[in-house]
Amino acid sequence: MPDHGRAGSAVTMRDVAKAAGVSVATVSHVVNDKPGARIGDDARRRVQEAVAALGYRPNALAKTLSQGTSRFIGLVSDAIATTPFAGQIIHGAQNEAWRHGYVLLVADTDGNRAAEDEAIAMMLEHQVHGVLYSSWYHHEITVPQALQQTDTVLVDCFATGSDLPAVVPDEEQGGRVATEELIAAGHRRIAFINTTTPSPAQTGRLAGYRAALEAAGLPYDPALALFAAPEQEGGYAATGSVVAAQVTAVFCHNDRVAMGLYDGLRERGLRIPDDIAIMGFDNQDVIAAHLRPPLSTVALPHYELGATAVRVLLGLEKADGAGPYLVTCPPVLRQSV
Repeated sequence: MPDHGRAGSAVTMRDVAKAAGVSVATVSHVVNDKPGARIGDDARRRVQEAVAALGYRPNALAKTLSQGTSRFIGLVSDAIATTPFAGQIIHGAQNEAWRHGYVLLVADTDGNRAAEDEAIAMMLEHQVHGVLYSSWYHHEITVPQALQQTDTVLVDCFATGSDLPAVVPDEEQGGRVATEELIAAGHRRIAFINTTTPSPAQTGRLAGYRAALEAAGLPYDPALALFAAPEQEGGYAATGSVVAAQVTAVFCHNDRVAMGLYDGLRERGLRIPDDIAIMGFDNQDVIAAHLRPPLSTVALPHYELGATAVRVLLGLEKADGAGPYLVTCPPVLRQSV
């Protein structure tokens, strides 16, 4: 194959056309797989051989400008890249994007609105296929105005009154399965330490707890629905109420609450799970897997949230339009139950 340029210079479409003995337009039609282009099999083969021999790579920016879209998907988040367990949203979205021939452009803004606006503007300039707008925890958000200019899917967040699809964890299902695991282990007097922070997790997990009790024919006792700050100190502070309630099992709003409850119960000489079984929520691996005994919990499906959001954005999976797309929260059983 003759030399078509200086060593190290980029191979152009003109180089491919010269090597294949065809026009530049023919090369363009072949490499862009233009629908309806009338190109003979021999000419197509020569172009493909020249592309392979010369190592030609199409100009992605030029292709983007001509087609009005790109093989990029944007992901704008507040703090998921710096939150270890929520970072799986990026992992799931990235892997699913790759599966379908797209590259993920990630901008983690740390909640800075100016940085967020700049990131969205940059993605629009690159004519991304669409944007995933994600939060590190499930809550209601205000959608940035600029996202009205492109297809957008909300991830781990939602916007009341917006027609944007939202992919969120099924909090009620998660609360139900956590309580069902305790019931299946033989427990009948089960406390629930809920968060004091109003959120979909607060209402959903309580609804799931109540639904599981009802399905098992167990009465809901409001005195066993406790409230604590959603952190280790909250679980520790709730220990006295748990012991006074004479329960045999506790479903904790999250793994941090469970960790605090572990400490409080140990100080009182109680053993887990012999005296009291404990179920957490979130599956924060740095906590749940390393408590002693390891904590049974329910996983927030961060990886699947990201992957599902990409499929929804690409039209491969449809939300029913009646509300957010709910992703199942699976139980992770260890030795605390």
